[in-house]
Amino acid sequence: MLEKIYLLDSADMEKNHIKGIITDLDNTLIAWNNPDGTEELRDWLADMDKADIPIVILSNNSEDRVRQVAKQFNIQFHAPARKPLRRGFKRALDMLDMDPDDVVIIGDQLLTDIFGANRLVVRSIMVLPIVKTDSFVTRINRFFERLIFKLLKEKHPELIWRRELGE
Repeated sequence: MLEKIYLLDSADMEKNHIKGIITDLDNTLIAWNNPDGTEELRDWLADMDKADIPIVILSNNSEDRVRQVAKQFNIQFHAPARKPLRRGFKRALDMLDMDPDDVVIIGDQLLTDIFGANRLVVRSIMVLPIVKTDSFVTRINRFFERLIFKLLKEKHPELIWRRELGE
């Protein structure tokens, strides 16, 4: 669990034998209401590109919405993914053409991103949402996630938000 995706750098990827990234879009890479992203995103993408670490966006949002963002940053994508169903995750893995052991799935939602990654037995990193507001459907998910997360933290007190992958 990391505070944000931008805290990962190419050195972290190499150290953890990660060669490819599948990431959620809204509130993971960009704020759900800001398709243009930030300078921090551009710097992070440049670091991954320089290290030859390919990225695939896997989003439940509409294809048009995701294409708009992916095109401006020259990132592959699959949408709508219908996460946590396996099909979208398998499609993203096929796009990377990598062994699942070499990939990490990153997202801000326990019930879609992390649950989907766990179903495929692919490493995952949960990040805090970039902004506190969400679309209507996501607000429903967040309600249930808070309940599940509370139970998980009681059972696993070591689950804490970190600023570094190796903390």
